[in-house]
Amino acid sequence: MVAAGLLATGATAHGADAGGAQLRLQRDADAVRHTGATGLLVEVRDAAGRTTTARSGVADLRRGGPVPQRSYYRIGSDTKTMVAVVALQLVAEGALSLDDTVERRLPGVVAGNGNDGSRVTLRNLLQHTSGLTDYTDILFEDPEKLTPAYYREHRFSAQTPGEQVALAMTRAPGWLPDADDPGSQTRWAYSNTNYVLAGMIIERVTGRPWEHAVHERIVEPLGLRRTMSMGTSAYVPRPTASGYTQFPGRRGLTDTTVSVGGGADGGVVSTAADMNVFLRALMGGDLLPPAQLAQMRTTVPAPVGDDGGPERYGLGIAWRPAPGCADGVWYHGGTSFGTVSETAVTPDGRASAAAAVFTTRFGDEKRFLEQAAASIRLVDRAVCAKRR
Repeated sequence: MVAAGLLATGATAHGADAGGAQLRLQRDADAVRHTGATGLLVEVRDAAGRTTTARSGVADLRRGGPVPQRSYYRIGSDTKTMVAVVALQLVAEGALSLDDTVERRLPGVVAGNGNDGSRVTLRNLLQHTSGLTDYTDILFEDPEKLTPAYYREHRFSAQTPGEQVALAMTRAPGWLPDADDPGSQTRWAYSNTNYVLAGMIIERVTGRPWEHAVHERIVEPLGLRRTMSMGTSAYVPRPTASGYTQFPGRRGLTDTTVSVGGGADGGVVSTAADMNVFLRALMGGDLLPPAQLAQMRTTVPAPVGDDGGPERYGLGIAWRPAPGCADGVWYHGGTSFGTVSETAVTPDGRASAAAAVFTTRFGDEKRFLEQAAASIRLVDRAVCAKRR
């Protein structure tokens, strides 16, 4: 049984209003737990620089205990925002152009079954307007591959980026961007293949793996001492919490803590504190020149929300309306086996929130959607709440 919510005192919370903010944050964290999440943590930085944190649930269903305050966790597709930053930095330096085609940078890689790398630009990749098939849709389309037994057998297995792209090339694209102006494409569909290719392009241009570029250009300059890529390792550093997955057709949860993560599409491990530093620096203009930040925030309609609402997607980051924030919030989010990362940051970078929820559900859509909605409310209310 999941234990009652456990209050974690904010590191720099002061005064009655700070206490009220923490109580509100704890209430919203407990609401996520009540949807069936085994454990979670959230950290918020407000415009005054105050930090508020909360935890709820347990670190492990068998051993109990609170979720560690500084838990490492797989941020999943939040990795894509970091990869997009690196690509845009290279654009600012003249090493890349958003109009570069995949064929120019990776000749012959996107081809076959109607795929055409000359019709897909770097902008299309970063904005998910390429039309390329998501390799993970093929990887897990067989129901037998979403079972506890398959997970245990393959949790240490890793594919190379080339293998992932080759898998995607076995299927026709959803569409081909306009031959004369592919970057103008606004039709949108999420595809992890896009960021695998972006990582390959970064490596081709810099001569170093995408992880190296992320470290040199983001992790080290911002002092993100708890942010790293695990490569093909199936482990997450301690302290952490156990991650659980509900597989289709099963009522119970399976411990999926040990599992190889993604690559440039989702391979980074971080902490809530480091994610807040990154988000605030990004929106505050510390990582990209104004022109490239403006490009990143140039969006197309994207039904990324659970209700297909008015969300929009830029280059590696998305925007949604949020009550209390007149200009909405920027975010991404990521899902791995056993972990969901949720984020929100104001457009000026002055307030941000990062949360890790250590439960994913592929076998119960209703509870999956309830947990997702409660998690989004958690970070949005934390960022957009008005303080006296």
